[in-house]
Amino acid sequence: MQPSLVAKYGEARLPRYTSYPTAPRFSPAIDVGTYGDWLAATPLDKPASLYLHIPFCRSMCWYCGCHTTITQRDQPILDYLDMLREEIGVVAARTKAPLNIDHVHFGGGTPTIMRPEEMLALVRLLHERFDFADTAEIAVEIDPRTLEQEMATALGEAGVRRASLGVQSFDPVVQKAINRVQSEEQTLEAVSRLRRAGVDSINFDLIYGLPHQTVESCIATAEAAIAMGPDRFAVFGYAHIPSFKKHQKLIDEAALANAEGRVAQAEAIAATLIAAGYRRIGLDHFARPDDSLALAQENGQLHRNFQGYTTDACETLIGFGASAIGRMTAGYVQNEIPPGVYAQRIASGRLATVKGYSLTAEDRLRANVIERLMCDFRVDVPAIAAAHGFDPQMLLHGNAKLAMLESDGVLENVGGVIRLHDEGRFLIRAVAAAFDAYLEQSARTHSKAA
Repeated sequence: MQPSLVAKYGEARLPRYTSYPTAPRFSPAIDVGTYGDWLAATPLDKPASLYLHIPFCRSMCWYCGCHTTITQRDQPILDYLDMLREEIGVVAARTKAPLNIDHVHFGGGTPTIMRPEEMLALVRLLHERFDFADTAEIAVEIDPRTLEQEMATALGEAGVRRASLGVQSFDPVVQKAINRVQSEEQTLEAVSRLRRAGVDSINFDLIYGLPHQTVESCIATAEAAIAMGPDRFAVFGYAHIPSFKKHQKLIDEAALANAEGRVAQAEAIAATLIAAGYRRIGLDHFARPDDSLALAQENGQLHRNFQGYTTDACETLIGFGASAIGRMTAGYVQNEIPPGVYAQRIASGRLATVKGYSLTAEDRLRANVIERLMCDFRVDVPAIAAAHGFDPQMLLHGNAKLAMLESDGVLENVGGVIRLHDEGRFLIRAVAAAFDAYLEQSARTHSKAA
């Protein structure tokens, strides 16, 4: 890719578009009452997904951008799980009948920080409160450094079939600079324990743009990871926002690559994975050709949600836990972020909703266009606009950002059918942003919040 294009479009500051509109547009106007009404109106003839946020870790990784709390004691975790179970009951009681569940995702933090028996009890509760499809997929995020065989066994017993392991980098210099020392042996042992327990689909998370990373160290990490045989990779760029995440101030900014260096690292990882037989999925995922994610991309059925690229097509996503975001037919909701405030809400018998967003017809149109771009690198704007009852010129006429991207050779636009050139794939978020009606407002909101 031309260095001038990387510098011009400044990809690092654009949203990842795991939702549209993005979270900075959420407002307190969407409150407990609104969420209660939306739950009561949840369609019962369509499947739903669940997300459970476990906001605790044993140590802080300095690159982390998640909502998490560091604790060496178990009691705060036990107290939180009590409130999480209460919330599950409160939410389940608001729907007209038990929802049909297709997907469950445990995120964090470190979900496996809880004891094995607590994980089993939590999954049993979900089965009691909801109707699980026989093919329902349960996935969990894991820190390989703390995974014991007892927990791996419990995950298998709970029906977990997909695990996402944080790897980031195997370079010891990088690991020290981000306060996450994790050997290849630890990671391989975690994979072995999971597979022995029947958790048969493994994802590795890698990060580029970390302090002291080089193209060579990124390739070495990718090669070491490939040797462990994961089914999928998610490859993310480190977002350095110390004004928003205070612990990132511990990272040496002088050791971070510039925009061109970040692109070189990302493309080096991509080339290594592709050479090993993985298929590139969207912007930042890779999967074996027979993996469901690769098959979904082939069939035009790939989707994008808060966990990234997914086969999950559910319109309803119920979020549980502090900071969890849910998606309803009518819009988005987010819970209180501090675990203590979240617990107070739940202890009082209320929903924990603190803000959200009510979707308009135009929002749904733009969200559809952006998702297809992010998933397919191609979108037929007139066809999608017609399906939503809009004139496509509302999105195309006078779209200066789109015209600039076309002029720069990033994409082609033939009658509103937009297709990215292969060399422009890394700028997909800039193309998606051309259809974001709120981007500048969101940037100002985020800046104030930071």
